[in-house]
Amino acid sequence: MDDDIRNIVLGVVAAGISAALGWLARTYLWRRRLRRKQAFLGLPGNSECLLVVNREAGGDGAVHRYDVFALLELAAMIKDCGAHAQIIQHDTARQGFGERTEFCLGGPVSNRRMAAHLSSLLPGVKINTDPEPGPERGAFQIGSERYRAEPGVAEYVLLARLTAGEESRPVFLFCGQRAITNQAASRYLARHHEKLARKHGDGSFCLLLKVVNSQAYGADVVELVADVTRAAQAPVPVVHNSHRAKD
Repeated sequence: MDDDIRNIVLGVVAAGISAALGWLARTYLWRRRLRRKQAFLGLPGNSECLLVVNREAGGDGAVHRYDVFALLELAAMIKDCGAHAQIIQHDTARQGFGERTEFCLGGPVSNRRMAAHLSSLLPGVKINTDPEPGPERGAFQIGSERYRAEPGVAEYVLLARLTAGEESRPVFLFCGQRAITNQAASRYLARHHEKLARKHGDGSFCLLLKVVNSQAYGADVVELVADVTRAAQAPVPVVHNSHRAKD
């Protein structure tokens, strides 16, 4: 009987030690992933960040519903990092960047802050801001390449992480040809931040994404077209080729 009790006690102790070691291992891995996520997003615990939003065309301070969905995607990541967000309108964000992480949504027409970031940080990106309808409306020119939208079929969006130095916090840009593409880019960041962190570390990058068949799939089907960091950060040349988005 004594041997049986001893075996039971040893079994319970062994199970307890195994459970404790498993919990410690899971906690260590979770904390390591969290630290990597915080470093990539520039969001240490209890830090503050900015969510800079545009205004819906023709609206009086309104934010497009797809941009609201994008904010929800970003808010979930910010909460996971234990950080706090402040939402401000694009025309009230009169400050530099680098002190706080910034998430900036919208194209240069509806978001002055985005226009300033593109001009100073991504001079190789030119966006057609002509208000008249036409095939060139909203087209991206990146370096020598041009990317035109086919609304509802294939549209482009830029997802960028940019820093001014090693000690500065990043600014994330979600600059799409339509509001739904901003949501798609924020969802892409939420889904692939670990992969992006492994590839780019804490450095700058600019990715060109294509949202496929948004009229049927919404913001769910997104393809990585190219890493356009080098072309986007260089002045745009005069000669260019024309591309039309296709499935």
